[in-house]
Amino acid sequence: MSLHTTAQSLVSLAEGEHAGGGHASLSPYVTGGGALFILLLLLWITTRFNRDR
Repeated sequence: MSLHTTAQSLVSLAEGEHAGGGHASLSPYVTGGGALFILLLLLWITTRFNRDR
């Protein structure tokens, strides 16, 4: 394989099937909300274990 062919295949792999990118079922709002919920839950758990203050 030449460098040109390798670069061409990597570009087509990076673009994917649709130009929009991402998976159709993943909503950025659901992902962000889930991450926020998990971080807040971890913060709450951490403060429950730190009762010496």
